[in-house]
Parts: sequence; C-alpha cells; structure tokens
Amino acid sequence: MVTRKARISSVDAAEVERFSRHAADWWNPRGPMAALHKFNPVRLAYIRDQAAACFGRDPKKLDCLKNLRMLDIGCGGGILSEPLARLGAAMVGADPSEDNIAAAKAHASEAGVAVDYRATSAEDLSAANERFDVVLAMEVVEHVADVDAFVGACAAMVKPGGLMIAATLNRTLKSFALAIVGAEYVLRWLPRGTHQWDKFVKPEELESAIERNDLQVIGERGVIYNPLADRWQLSSDMDVNYMLVAQRQKKQERSK
Repeated sequence: MVTRKARISSVDAAEVERFSRHAADWWNPRGPMAALHKFNPVRLAYIRDQAAACFGRDPKKLDCLKNLRMLDIGCGGGILSEPLARLGAAMVGADPSEDNIAAAKAHASEAGVAVDYRATSAEDLSAANERFDVVLAMEVVEHVADVDAFVGACAAMVKPGGLMIAATLNRTLKSFALAIVGAEYVLRWLPRGTHQWDKFVKPEELESAIERNDLQVIGERGVIYNPLADRWQLSSDMDVNYMLVAQRQKKQERSK
C-alpha cells in the first residue's frame, strides 16, 4: 500500500481571520491599511524595475509588464495586484481569505481592471503546477505558519529565468521598537496585533530558504520611512523593512 505524504500548509488560520476582519477597509487609504497604502509606491516601483531589468523592458513605458504572468500571493484586497495589472501584467492574486478575495474582486470589477483573483494558498497553486514569470510575496512572509513550506511552494512556481520578489520585516530589536511599539502602539499606523515579532525573518534566513529551492538571490534593499518627505524609500538599512529578489536560472544556464 502506497501512502501519500501530507502536504504541509503554511497558512496561519489566526492570521487569516485577523486580516479578514478588515476586508471592507482594504481600499480605504485612511483606514486600517493606511500604512500599506503609503508603502505601496516604493514596492510597486521596485517590482516594476526588477521585472523590467530581468525581461528587457523599458520601465518608463505604461505597459512595461505586458504579457508577464505574475502571482501576488497573500494579495489581500488587491492594492498591489491592480496597479501591476495596469502596467500590463497578467495578474493572479491569491489569498486564503474568502472575504479578502471578495473585496478584491469587487474593487477590480468597479475599476475595470482584469485580475484573476483566487481564494487559495501557495501550496495549492504549486500543487496545481501553476507557473509564473514573477512570484510576489510582499508583506506576507512574516504572517505564515511555516516559512520553509511557504518559500518552497512559491519558489516551485517560478519559471526558468523568472523572479521571486519578497518584502518582509527583519527580526531585530530595532524592528521591535519601530514596527511594533512605534507603528502599532504609539503612532497607531497599524491595528494592534498586526505583527508578531518572533515571526519576523532575518534576511539570511529568508535567503537560505530561497536558495535551498534552487533560486539565486540577486539583489536586496532596505526600506525606510522618510518623515520629512512623508514617504517610504529604498535604503541600505535592512534593520527593519527589506525587500529581496531571487532568480531561477534558465535551463541551458544550469547545464553549463
């Protein structure tokens, strides 16, 4: 008798329930997701520029991501998926929360933006042999139950020559002070309990998980808040927020 090995799920039910509570407010720039709306421009530009460089596109063109199949895993209400679709990407937005996906679908329909939204997980998409030019894990790694399982599922969906781009929080005393005490309790940028410091992931931990899945990390940047300009910007400081990009080599390159 052959027994199948159970597939590990990285979905944290408590996190799904927490974010589902705010499903109706995803698109409110002054609501519970206000901080994410303010963070959106810097991550959108980073994704656009990395994808354009990888696939030989002009990032200044309004359709610079045309025909690139992209996955936004943990898409929430779609505040990142929609602008990427407007740049021409063939977007799939996935989230385990039915409520979040309903909100995302409703907004996309109203805005007239084509995004394929699905209430599902990275593991289920990977098991269905879905493949993408770019897989995005933006502000989601710190919310999963099993980082290795999640990264493995995401990496498996990256086509040869394609990219995986992630944004998350470093596990440092500085991140505890700024991302939790400061952002959640003092400034109240985020609802209390949005983050758990022990689930933050150090860059070297995320890099190791990615590279164990046959992707090579090719770039990383910190992201800091500039209070004078009232915006987020790229930085060499990775003590709190950071983003990284990894690439799967093309098949012919692997055989060299």
